[in-house]
Amino acid sequence: MSTLTFEGVSLEYGTSGAIPVLDAINLGIRSDEFVAVIGRSGSGKTSLLNLAAGFLTPSKGRIAIDGTPVTKPGADRAVVFQDDALYPWLDARDNIAFPLRLRGTPEAERHRIADQLLAHVGLPGAGDKKIWELSGGMRQRVGIARALASKPQFLLLDEPLGALDALTREKLQSFLLNVWAESGAGVMLITHSIEEALFLGTRIVVLSPNPGRIAADIPVSFGRALLAGEQARTIKKYPEFQTLHDTLTDLIHDTRMDNAA
Repeated sequence: MSTLTFEGVSLEYGTSGAIPVLDAINLGIRSDEFVAVIGRSGSGKTSLLNLAAGFLTPSKGRIAIDGTPVTKPGADRAVVFQDDALYPWLDARDNIAFPLRLRGTPEAERHRIADQLLAHVGLPGAGDKKIWELSGGMRQRVGIARALASKPQFLLLDEPLGALDALTREKLQSFLLNVWAESGAGVMLITHSIEEALFLGTRIVVLSPNPGRIAADIPVSFGRALLAGEQARTIKKYPEFQTLHDTLTDLIHDTRMDNAA
């Protein structure tokens, strides 16, 4: 089992009069966990993900996977953005196969893997479709399939469902849970939705803003109930779901934490 760790990680933007973004983050994410990160604007959620991806370098501290420092993007971490970031000149199959192409995988093999992944994300037979022929939800499925093509140890998801309508978003929440359960990859999800964090996470990390600090790290199990076949509308009625939703709302909007040391 792999672990992605943040050890005393701080981040500042700028060289003179630096702006603190994250402060003293200590966090571990195992490859069997689905960690949802929530917080107000200014809490550094996306910056935390960009650090994990290797797009940014911490000002202090260290990020590592199984003790090996993260210094740049790598195949052990795959990122999915709110904007699907697909290549419009490629069809669905070749979008998924693109990372395999970069690794020198022969065309027949990468197309075979891409078709398997299309079936895995619920789009069998869609390989020849152009990107503009796909709905928003279908494009996100293709983006997630592309992320899975490299068999990453960790999936880093930056509001991947944020631009979708409510019904599609609810369907893809269950889809994401199944992808996590079947892929063996650990997940870090950035989301503004408390409900989404409750549905998907095995842990919820709450960041307080200015600069971002961990205000709470709470284990949850509603996603496992969804995977076991429980209906979302039933889970929403659980007293513990409502209580934890209220607790997280209070934590996120507690301005006393904004400048706490």
